[in-house]
Amino acid sequence: MTRSANYARAFQMHRAALMDLYEQLPEDQGTFSAWEGGMNFMAQADHLSVSATRFLSMIQGQAPALAPEPSQTLTEARGRLWDTNELALAAISALTDDDLARRVPAFGGREMPVTALLDMIITHEAHHKGQVWVMARMVGVKPPMFVKMG
Repeated sequence: MTRSANYARAFQMHRAALMDLYEQLPEDQGTFSAWEGGMNFMAQADHLSVSATRFLSMIQGQAPALAPEPSQTLTEARGRLWDTNELALAAISALTDDDLARRVPAFGGREMPVTALLDMIITHEAHHKGQVWVMARMVGVKPPMFVKMG
């Protein structure tokens, strides 16, 4: 397996678990937040969708696009997770060893290795997956324990 395939698999492990959990969330819980001012389920999904595309833009040497308007429904937020999942997997899988060895401007011009940005995408997914897991438990949804990998 190539290095980029390993990164794609690690990303997919976390994103697939999130998508499985989001499938179980009732539509009427989309605005649930674990604390006042915290991100709700819809905002968490939007945040992960936008973050993944922004990290990938940096890796590809492009300016990150502006964030779209917030999702109005949980269904819309789920759709964004699905769409950015496919985009992220394709972009990560397409990286060559030469790409992985590059340094790119990120976060205001600071140069970073592409691999560091990939690690950040994956740890960011894991961090928010944990938050969503706890929130799901708070509304009575039991997160799936095993994720089917393709």
